Amino acid sequence: MAKKNKFNFNTILVFIKRGLIFFFSSTLIVVLAYIFFNPPLTPLMMVRNAGQLFSGEKVELQKKWIHIDSISPFLIQAVIASEDNNFQKHWGFDFEAIQKASKLNEKGGKMRGASTISQQTAKNVFLWPDRTWVRKGFEVYFTGMIELCWSKKRIMEVYLNVIEMGDGIYGAEMAAKTFFNKSAKTLNRNEAALIAAVLPNPRKWHPDAPTPYIKNKQQKILQAMNKVGKVIL
Repeated sequence: MAKKNKFNFNTILVFIKRGLIFFFSSTLIVVLAYIFFNPPLTPLMMVRNAGQLFSGEKVELQKKWIHIDSISPFLIQAVIASEDNNFQKHWGFDFEAIQKASKLNEKGGKMRGASTISQQTAKNVFLWPDRTWVRKGFEVYFTGMIELCWSKKRIMEVYLNVIEMGDGIYGAEMAAKTFFNKSAKTLNRNEAALIAAVLPNPRKWHPDAPTPYIKNKQQKILQAMNKVGKVIL
């Protein structure tokens, strides 16, 4: 009986070891591949489309991948000012921002997050939309992977091409065309700040019809952009 239990335990260990090796090697291959190839779809895009399909709505998926050099420097500056002030300095996680958010959350009121652009990119490209600790654990793993394997420039390029910017609208180019009837490269400071202002909830707010709250947030982002200065990736 003891030998049988030992056999089963060893078999389980071998199975777990092989599973971990397969998981690490397969995810590493995908992460490395995305240095050269652009992600065709993201889990969020598929979830949104499935929801539209099951509810009988028209399936909307508007996206157009563009090189980061075809994106306005103002938009890059705006998302850093709004979402991740230390994007160029950290290695995926902004522990200073996490500490500040934790202290503010302890005081009560509206909960604040501290996800970096790297974390958001990892979440958008590789993971399903969820708030469980399991998903958060995978987010930490993939954030470390892309920070190790990708350049900051590539992370920003992927982020600005896959992020949800409206109902069925993904990426900077489609957002610029939909809301301002221009290319992402020609966005000015005010337009870039408006797009950044709605990113926390792009299905609720729209940069071409900003509420007083969004206008106020836009002004704060414009001020923060001055502090960020010129961005070199």
